[in-house]
Amino acid sequence: MNNIVVLASGNGSNFQAVADAVDSGIIDAKISKLICNNKNAFVLQRAKNMGIESILINSDNNDIVLYNILKAEDPDLIILDGYMRILPENIINDFSYKIINLHPSLLPAFGGKGYYGKRVHESVIKSGARYSGCTVHFATNDIDNGPIIDQRVVDVLDDDTPESLEEKIHKVEHESLIFSINLILNKIYEILGKRVKRL
Repeated sequence: MNNIVVLASGNGSNFQAVADAVDSGIIDAKISKLICNNKNAFVLQRAKNMGIESILINSDNNDIVLYNILKAEDPDLIILDGYMRILPENIINDFSYKIINLHPSLLPAFGGKGYYGKRVHESVIKSGARYSGCTVHFATNDIDNGPIIDQRVVDVLDDDTPESLEEKIHKVEHESLIFSINLILNKIYEILGKRVKRL
């Protein structure tokens, strides 16, 4: 059975969606561990409720600890679910094309260093863009610029706020993430430059 490790720092609604999909058999895998670097993150409670082992790492030595955990776990897939820390090069390189990230915009727009959480939605609204959404992509050392696996689009309305836009995007994030996980685990894709093609 495929082994998934999730890295998260916040509420964990996408973690919950993936865990539910695993529990119901939509995703044929197990989540062996949740790794979190925020002791106040609600995702820790979600993992506890689901009976999934969680590991809390601190910010002083977490790169070394994280690397050692991942090497020992040897996961088939690592999911970055709002993990608020840039992974070091050795992790990206050692787990090449085994790490996927969920970003709350239509990359390459509104991505890269400094674009995370509510800042993304504020920037989208300020720009006047009529569309936003989410992107699932392979994590590489070029932040938010790895091959794109899937994108989902939502309308940006005249009266949207960062909060309302975030809520709309959350609804499609779950679908996009579950689709992407199954695509990768079932090995029904090929990478063509910056695009991931479904076979």
